[in-house]
Amino acid sequence: MADQPVNQNNSDEIDLGQLFQMIGNAFQKFFNFIASIFKGIFHVFMLLLLFIQKNIVIIAAAVIIGGVGGFVLDKLTPTKYVSKMVVEPNFNSVQQLYNNISFYNDLAEAQDSVALATALNITEREAATIKEIFTDSYSDENQKIKLFDEFIRELDTTTIKTIDFQNYLENFNSMDARFHQISVISTNNRVAKKTQPSIINSISVNEYFKLQKRINDENLSMQDTIYRKQMVEIDSLQSLYRTVLVKEADKPMQGTSINLAESGESQSRELALIQEKDVLKEKMVALNRERANKSTIINVISDFPARGVEMKGILNSYKFKLPIVLLSLVFGILWILHLNRFLKKYREE
Repeated sequence: MADQPVNQNNSDEIDLGQLFQMIGNAFQKFFNFIASIFKGIFHVFMLLLLFIQKNIVIIAAAVIIGGVGGFVLDKLTPTKYVSKMVVEPNFNSVQQLYNNISFYNDLAEAQDSVALATALNITEREAATIKEIFTDSYSDENQKIKLFDEFIRELDTTTIKTIDFQNYLENFNSMDARFHQISVISTNNRVAKKTQPSIINSISVNEYFKLQKRINDENLSMQDTIYRKQMVEIDSLQSLYRTVLVKEADKPMQGTSINLAESGESQSRELALIQEKDVLKEKMVALNRERANKSTIINVISDFPARGVEMKGILNSYKFKLPIVLLSLVFGILWILHLNRFLKKYREE
């Protein structure tokens, strides 16, 4: 019986020793795995360097030829200019705007200067200078918060509980933005300005949007009439309360009794009318602001400039693009040749 504790202690020491050994082996395998990854990356890097060293002449020739060819193309290619216009579509016309711009861009890419000239009401020579037309949206965090606030105001209380700002951002797309930028890239720095009326009118002549604007104008006018009538009624009530207070003040005081309750009630009513009048003024200001924002089907926030800006930068230069293309082509061909030799050698073995 006296040997039992000693045996138990030995058993516990053996179990702990095995546990530490297993932990040590696990860490050793993990570090070996990490080391093998770095060794693999280093091996691939060295193979790439050896590949470049073996074909350095061909690779250098491709870079030099690409650089010289790109320089020549930059000199021969007409200068491109970019012009930008910022608009704010109303009455859900943003989809139509994107469709129209996409149509113009398809004509420009197809070099159909006749159809493009007809669509934009410019000459065929001017239409031939247009290389690309595209639109994109932009909105900062503050604008997204405002759009989210306007969005939840239209929802019922049950639906609002299921939607938060993060969910709204996840489903936010370019069509939801308030402002959109239209860009025209052309070799003629003045043609973009000439296309602006046609781009705007292509949205404004749509019968559906014209109907929406007419109904919106009628609703705003009706609301304005209601607010003005309410303002007149408040002014009349204020005048009436003042008259009553003056008449009560002119009455001879009977003894020392003063009806403080009636006086306080009249003052509270007049105060309520003043507050209601302030609320009405805020509503009328908001109404005027909405009338200004919805005065046209598509608001032009920033016009096309009279002259476009020259597209600069190394990324837009053939001196950068052509060497990259030739280098990629050379690497692809050399890799295919190397793979072909490897397959032949593998077949022989």
